[in-house]
Amino acid sequence: MLRERGYAMQSRKVRVDQLDIHYLSGGEGDPLIVIHGGAEGANAWEASARELSKHYRVYIPDLPGFGQSQAMGGFSLSRYAAFLDEFTRKLGIKRFHLMGHSLGGGIALQYALRFPHRVQRLVLVDSLCLGKEIAMWIRFASSPVFSRYLGGCFLTVIELLKRVVGWCYKPVECMDPVSRVKIDIANSLLAFKGQTTVFLNHLSDLLMPTLVIWGSNDPIVPVTQAYVASRLIPDCQLHVFEHCGHSVYREEIADFSHLLVGFLGKSDPS
Repeated sequence: MLRERGYAMQSRKVRVDQLDIHYLSGGEGDPLIVIHGGAEGANAWEASARELSKHYRVYIPDLPGFGQSQAMGGFSLSRYAAFLDEFTRKLGIKRFHLMGHSLGGGIALQYALRFPHRVQRLVLVDSLCLGKEIAMWIRFASSPVFSRYLGGCFLTVIELLKRVVGWCYKPVECMDPVSRVKIDIANSLLAFKGQTTVFLNHLSDLLMPTLVIWGSNDPIVPVTQAYVASRLIPDCQLHVFEHCGHSVYREEIADFSHLLVGFLGKSDPS
């Protein structure tokens, strides 16, 4: 019965580069590190993680400044990739499967390009950094003028919208509170013209098998970016979930898990 239901995710803490970091962990088998997106923390992945824990040892850190993890000063993809490297070393994990969603996909890409010898297989879910286009409302919110003069009001308005939309759309309830850290991240990666950090010219350097997953109706980053990326990555599979949005891992838990197991391979803990 335990194998059918998956393992409960355990809440844990670890000290990484003098930061108190919270993470969820559970299951047995090959290690799978999951990097959450920029609108949420580790808890948003809990239901999918329980399903994946039937086959893998799953680790989901709250990135610095998210969830219950302490914030670091300033943001860059390279700093967050360095954090991920130190986090896995602290836990004694040498090689692992790596999956990132949205912002987490950008971090996972940066990590895989920088530390390819440590990543067995890479999974990108509705990832940033695969093209310039992104939703107009995110471009507007990321503009320096907006964040400088209206940022405080923006935080309040977004929190109110989350409550209103959350009554009708349950996944919104999984979002972390909007914070100054998130605005700093947006300012670092985005401009009014779109995403400023794009790895298209480096995708051919990815050495590990890669799976790109997208929702056909993603309102944040268009599915066309998935098709372009899949043609540039040497060893790549692409799966598009029809009628799904930006968080397919939460919308199609069973099918998402089945797809992951088919790609990563099944490590039997028994």
